[in-house]
Amino acid sequence: MMTFQVSNMSLALPEMFMLAMACIVLMVVAFLGKKGTDLVYRLSQLTLIITAIIIYRSIGEIGGLTFDGTYIKDAFSDVLKLAICLINVVVLLYSTAYLKARNLFKGEYYVLALFSTLGMMVMVSAYHFLTLYLGLELMSLCLYAMVAMHRDSSVATEAAMKYFILGAIASGMLLYGMSIIYGVTGTLSIASVANVIQAGGIDNTVLSFGLVFLIIGIGFKLGAVPFHMWLPDVYHGAPTAVTLFIATAPKIAAFAMAIRLLVDGLADVHQYWQDMLIMLSILSIILGNIIAIAQTNLKRMLAYSTISHVGFILLGILSGSAEGYAGSMFYALTYALMSLGAFGMILLMSRQGFEAENIEDYKGLSERNPWYALMMLILMFSMAGIPPLVGFYAKLAVIKSIVDVDLLSVAIVAVLMSVIGAYYYLRMIKVMYFDQPTQQTDLQSPTEMRVVISANALAVLALGIFPGSLMAICISVFS
Repeated sequence: MMTFQVSNMSLALPEMFMLAMACIVLMVVAFLGKKGTDLVYRLSQLTLIITAIIIYRSIGEIGGLTFDGTYIKDAFSDVLKLAICLINVVVLLYSTAYLKARNLFKGEYYVLALFSTLGMMVMVSAYHFLTLYLGLELMSLCLYAMVAMHRDSSVATEAAMKYFILGAIASGMLLYGMSIIYGVTGTLSIASVANVIQAGGIDNTVLSFGLVFLIIGIGFKLGAVPFHMWLPDVYHGAPTAVTLFIATAPKIAAFAMAIRLLVDGLADVHQYWQDMLIMLSILSIILGNIIAIAQTNLKRMLAYSTISHVGFILLGILSGSAEGYAGSMFYALTYALMSLGAFGMILLMSRQGFEAENIEDYKGLSERNPWYALMMLILMFSMAGIPPLVGFYAKLAVIKSIVDVDLLSVAIVAVLMSVIGAYYYLRMIKVMYFDQPTQQTDLQSPTEMRVVISANALAVLALGIFPGSLMAICISVFS
């Protein structure tokens, strides 16, 4: 019989606080309307910061299962939820000036951001198929609405429709896979599924059939090839502030979903899902890097870059080793940090009536703003995997993990495509440092945004020089 005790319910204190505050912020929006948007922004930031403090203070405390085994607090969930909250604090800070300049500074953006963050946190701590699905849908429905916020833009509306339809298909695939696995194992609990599979005596053919649908759902949510078709259009069509939100924390939540399903629940059938992930990762790395070369729009280039990075994240998971899982977690966290800086730079360079989303908009940036050209250089070099930046160490960690399990051919493809993929990042550097500027406009962004963007890029450099602390945290989570 399910019992609710205060000691058990306190494990979900961050989610309960986030939900309560999101509802309060929603009421403020409903009663104050546009004139209360500044208050809504401050309340949203306060909510994320206090939630992060609650999570941080609970790190190291005894975790466990609650809500009848549907929710888990462990080191894995603590680290990822803390990262999600801190990243979203920065996302909201970067977004505000952009939204104000385009008449999109509305309370609804912040309400949707909070509820989406709540969905991500539920996904990270989900230990039951239904809890995982509820978290996924809460996150996704908010993202669909955020993409469609710019109602006067036909491009944004089209992107929202594509995202919604393909997201619904992905959710259906995932749900179908879960139902097949439930039919085979007789349980929806991730821990119980693992126990039933370990005990044996089930139909592995039907189980692998259900596994295919799970992988399709995970592939869609991560944006892996061949389930990537929504990603470039959504990144390009959505307002850049929304693209920034989609490109960062939700990728960490999708990584958590993959770990919960494949590692916590289906580790004993690793041989079935490994081959599928090998195909997804290789295709993502090849297609993402090659198509990115042809892009002239920076947001689309970063979208295809994301697809290739997703391929690298999958490499660590498919290795089936604790080192590989830790490498993937390190990659997911550092990719979110790099993506935060890259899209933040687009917001920094934009101004009212001008979207700095084409590569040619950055011509001669080194002459106009040498410091921010340097920050962009650090971010681009890190994404390309050039030492001593954190992107290099992240790629090295996942490639080493697959070499250790004798997947040498996969590692060779990953290394070769990294070299090819460096071209489009280097092209961005060439445009900034060697082309003549076509405009002389000064940056119009707030001081706090400039400071945080600089800190963001320098953190990428610092983590590359001193990756040990973050990597040690990732390793301890899976040890």
